[in-house]
Amino acid sequence: MNKIIFEACVESIESAIEAEEAGADRIELCSDLDIGGITPSYELIKAAIEKLTIPINILVRPRGGDFVYSKQEFDIMKRDVILCRDNDVNGIVIGILLPDHSIDKERTFQLADIAQPMSITFHRAFDQSVNPFEALAALIDLKVDRLLTSGQETNAFNGMETIKKLNEYAKNRIIIMPGGGVNENNIVEIIKHTSVKEIHGSSRIQLPGSNKKSFSKEKLSAMLKAIDRLGR
Repeated sequence: MNKIIFEACVESIESAIEAEEAGADRIELCSDLDIGGITPSYELIKAAIEKLTIPINILVRPRGGDFVYSKQEFDIMKRDVILCRDNDVNGIVIGILLPDHSIDKERTFQLADIAQPMSITFHRAFDQSVNPFEALAALIDLKVDRLLTSGQETNAFNGMETIKKLNEYAKNRIIIMPGGGVNENNIVEIIKHTSVKEIHGSSRIQLPGSNKKSFSKEKLSAMLKAIDRLGR
């Protein structure tokens, strides 16, 4: 088996540096993971570019909540994509839906076109789509590089069977990357069951006496060790 690419989702420069030190292959950088993540600040993006040597993908999401955006919100997204492109970021992570939860093809195309030559990942907004295979076909037609998905379940472990079918349907036309609830106890089974080549995790643990979570370098290291035997 070829090396499995591990993408670590982080929300601070400290976590990004620790993720690289632990052995992550790529970073998804965002802010406010407790609400599902939004676009990080320009200062955080610049700090990551300066401090890291591994590729950095930036979440482009102007707010929490749904993935149907107003014209003003979409204008903000376009400006954020241009900022990432002009600062030589590796890639962007986007997700835009229409009110019926189908992929907003027109706006996705616009962002992808502005983003060139950056890599394009479509995030778990996909998991709200009514027909995942129609949605995947749309992303392939749009030449999106990668899909982050939990298989339309609350976590990737529960969605393994759908992720496997999506990966079979993709036929290497788009990278299928499981994410959501990935941990050291299930990461190997998810990879083996779905035959994916990339996987995504936030490596967060619950803080004692709090309802908040924090990045754990030890948790990430445990996940990477768990997949070492698969050819990482």
